[in-house]
Amino acid sequence: MSTSPSPEERAQKDKEQKAREAEEQARLPYKWTQQIGDLDLTIPVAANIKGRDIEVVLTKTKLKAALKGQEPFIDGSLTKAIHPDESTWTLETVPSGKEISIHLDKANKMEWWDAVVGNAPYKIDTSKITPENSKLGDLDGETRGMVEKMMYDQRQKEMGKPTSEEEKKMEMLRRFQEQHPEMDFSGAKMG
Repeated sequence: MSTSPSPEERAQKDKEQKAREAEEQARLPYKWTQQIGDLDLTIPVAANIKGRDIEVVLTKTKLKAALKGQEPFIDGSLTKAIHPDESTWTLETVPSGKEISIHLDKANKMEWWDAVVGNAPYKIDTSKITPENSKLGDLDGETRGMVEKMMYDQRQKEMGKPTSEEEKKMEMLRRFQEQHPEMDFSGAKMG
């Protein structure tokens, strides 16, 4: 009989996994971060590099970034699709020299990526991503409504109360019962 790990054991395991992921990500020749709708990569390069020395290929499903005539920093099929026309790259001057900055606009703005390219040696556990708190006001009306409904339903479930869908069904049944008092609903089951 196995017992599930205690919250302390789970926290320790999560901490160890996060440290391992950070170590693996640090070994990549690029750094990357993501929001739910986009992804940014930075690749450090020497201060004497010019834009013409750089080769970046962005398609819906592929990314390649290299210094011309050298082994690419990254080259492979993207984990998920992007909008290439909305994605960009620039060469930036930073305190340590220069870096290639690549911005990818995700095609699906509702999913996290576990890696930038499919052939990446290290993947992250997307179930452990804690998104930055964004304001509901930043979302468009339809998305905001969907997020508010999901948040409400989650709170209701945590309290053992009915979700918005279950409340609608119960309200419909209540109205039907009022309109048909002659019917016996004592054995009715909700499901």
